Amino acid sequence: MTIDSKHTYLSLLCIVFLLLFSLEVGAWEYHSCGATTEHSAQMRFGAEFTKKWNNGLSLSLSEDLRIALAERVTGMTPKHETVDLSYGPDFSKSYTTLALAYAPLEYVKLDMGYTLRILGRKDFSDSDEYLRHRMHIGVTGVYNTHYVKFSLRERVLCDIRTDSVNLLEKQRFSWLLRSRLAAEFYVPGQPIKPYTWVELENTLNATEYQQNNGHQYISQVRTQAGVKWRVSRRSSFDFYYRFQYGYNRDINITKRKAHIELTEETSYEHAIGVTYNFDW
Repeated sequence: MTIDSKHTYLSLLCIVFLLLFSLEVGAWEYHSCGATTEHSAQMRFGAEFTKKWNNGLSLSLSEDLRIALAERVTGMTPKHETVDLSYGPDFSKSYTTLALAYAPLEYVKLDMGYTLRILGRKDFSDSDEYLRHRMHIGVTGVYNTHYVKFSLRERVLCDIRTDSVNLLEKQRFSWLLRSRLAAEFYVPGQPIKPYTWVELENTLNATEYQQNNGHQYISQVRTQAGVKWRVSRRSSFDFYYRFQYGYNRDINITKRKAHIELTEETSYEHAIGVTYNFDW
């Protein structure tokens, strides 16, 4: 083979490679996009039982039941189909959490736990459809003044799916970071403590196609205001209102057609709730 023929052969190889690469890149572009908006109102009922020890260690078991009072979803699918769905009172979610906490210092608290999540509007004949598992680990810093207790909590969560998923669309193990800034107010001579907090949730390992312009993104913003009312030495109630903004990038990939559909899902949720707490 002459030098010219070698150059020609290498040039052809380069051209073929570039063509294949361009086809591969083009195959995974977003071919269609949609957007939906959800507005909902909820009632939440909870109970938490906590055993505390003198060395700063505590163990808690809690249940959080969520009932959707009204919900409406509007928007457009990637196939340009109009979405306008309404739901009446319905079971939304149930979270059962077992958590262990330790306070080595008065201004530092460590915690870890497991949550069993039961999701509504799923196929209840298949546990992989409606069951989700969540692990968390976190640290909270506390600063006390005479009338206000400030706290900052950083918590890492891992949501675990047991159903069949396309790993290009979503992760089987989804990692999230939640950052919460809270303020609790002391009322001298009264058994109540008003409080408020705001929390941001960031994705940590969203898939390449879920990322927003190649970056992880804020998936939820929560804010809550309420009053803790102690009715006895061991029992108390927490009455609250919560507003939650959510943003999700739902990906659907059809491998055979090399077609990627992106739906940007935005949600606005209002919830009123009450939680009973028992400590011993």
